[in-house]
Amino acid sequence: MVFSSVIIIFIAFSGFLLAAYIRHKKVSKETLVCPLKADCDTVIFSDYSKFFGVPVELLGMAYYLTVAVAYGVFLSVPVDMPQVIVLGIFSITVIAFLFSLYLTFVQAFALKQWCTWCLISAGFCTGIFFLVLLAA
Repeated sequence: MVFSSVIIIFIAFSGFLLAAYIRHKKVSKETLVCPLKADCDTVIFSDYSKFFGVPVELLGMAYYLTVAVAYGVFLSVPVDMPQVIVLGIFSITVIAFLFSLYLTFVQAFALKQWCTWCLISAGFCTGIFFLVLLAA
């Protein structure tokens, strides 16, 4: 449990930094260089880059920060967390995983463009999801 929690914190912190990087590039209107030689800008500036008017990178930053802080608290507080908190973190992890699958399908089938950074973020969500499942 401790080892998986540390890994989850590390992945979540990395995801937060990645989402913040995407946000910075998007706000500053700098071209996002795509290691896959695709067009990341097409993806991050598409109609799918907002969910109910909120940029998805901000949602990602909020998710990753929440997970990192929650697992930091889980590690540092020696008492068992209330089940409602544990279930809440588990629920947002499932939602984030499913949302990242949706966004990956959007890249593949709607946009027909790939963003390396978005795929890495989806990988982070997937990693956190499976580690949380293993810990549960």
